[in-house]
Amino acid sequence: MRRDLPYALSGLVLGGFLLGNAALAPDAAPVRAIDVALVLLMAAALAACRRHPVVALIAVTAAMLALHVRVHPGASAGFPVLGAVYVAAGRGHRSAAALASLVFLGGFLARDIAVAPAGRPGQLIVERTALLLGWFVAANVAGLVARQRRAYLEQVEQRAIEAERTREEMALRRAGEERLRIARDLHDSLTHSISVIKVQAGIAVHLARKHGEEPSAALLAIQEASSAAMRELRATLDVLRAPSGVDRVGLG
Repeated sequence: MRRDLPYALSGLVLGGFLLGNAALAPDAAPVRAIDVALVLLMAAALAACRRHPVVALIAVTAAMLALHVRVHPGASAGFPVLGAVYVAAGRGHRSAAALASLVFLGGFLARDIAVAPAGRPGQLIVERTALLLGWFVAANVAGLVARQRRAYLEQVEQRAIEAERTREEMALRRAGEERLRIARDLHDSLTHSISVIKVQAGIAVHLARKHGEEPSAALLAIQEASSAAMRELRATLDVLRAPSGVDRVGLG
């Protein structure tokens, strides 16, 4: 709701400006309660234009056309409609924005022609309508550009996320490959050496007992230590060869 507050305040400021402009215009009708209600409707619609752009666009266009017909505030009646057109076009409602622009311009021109004095030059009406047309074209184009810019920024952000995920996966893959290399090196070097020590110690113990001699404590300790070292080394190799949970998540 706080993000809608600037839109509502802008609508109230514009509404006050329109009513003041209408009250000061020499050919304008008196400002009445219904005109104030139209301004409040416009402000409320602008407050909701971010969440409901098409509904707000319809309400703002209708309110400003009615206000223009009643009190004739001039070209400034198009300012709130310009804002609603910009938001609607920026939200992807291009057809609605273009249609609202044409409806307001048509109503604005029709009212000016209907109430124009006999001696009033038609060129002035055409010039003012052409000026409004340029503003509405600019509002539509600006909304489309803003939408494309947001889409581009979202695409860039998504690409950055994908690139970061790819870097993490590559790092995890390299870590897994390094573990496998270490496991192979350990298997090729330490496993063979410890196996030789274990076998030699076992043979020495067997020969000593075969000749009726008691194996020395050092020899038995070597045999036991080599067996324990072999078990621990195999467990370490199993851990190195098995992918971790992080790897499975990153590489899966």
